[in-house]
Amino acid sequence: MNTWLIQNGAKVGWQEITGWWKDTGKPEDLLEGNQLILNEMPAEEMKVCGEVHRNARLQGKVAVGAGTRIGENVLVRGPVTIGENCLIENSYIGPFTSIGKGVKIKDTEIEHSIIMDNVDVCCGERIVDSIIGVNAKIVSSLASLPLGHRMVVGDNSMVEI
Repeated sequence: MNTWLIQNGAKVGWQEITGWWKDTGKPEDLLEGNQLILNEMPAEEMKVCGEVHRNARLQGKVAVGAGTRIGENVLVRGPVTIGENCLIENSYIGPFTSIGKGVKIKDTEIEHSIIMDNVDVCCGERIVDSIIGVNAKIVSSLASLPLGHRMVVGDNSMVEI
């Protein structure tokens, strides 16, 4: 890419950076980068701005965006960030999980994952080490007939069933 930029007249330079640097070109690298960021977030930045049911449990560093509702029978074990206008019901959200805006999670366990905006998850399963893209929907295969797994899988994806 740099060669192409130089050949096409772009000014290319370099800069030494301090601290850590992580190439996030692969899914496992992106998940590791997410873990590093969540680990280093100061506790004072982890604010609960949404509504948390009195029977829900938040443990460790947890950020909850405005307009988000954490329902009854929910355990969120940080470090975790949950975006604005989400709904979490009857679920477990485990460490090193980042959840975008407008996400609905019901009857599911999620850990060490990145959930992008406007995702709907209601599958009665445990999801780990995953990246779920914008507007994705994950439901139980038992919710429709015929039984089986239906999926749309993008380029260079990996699916475990």
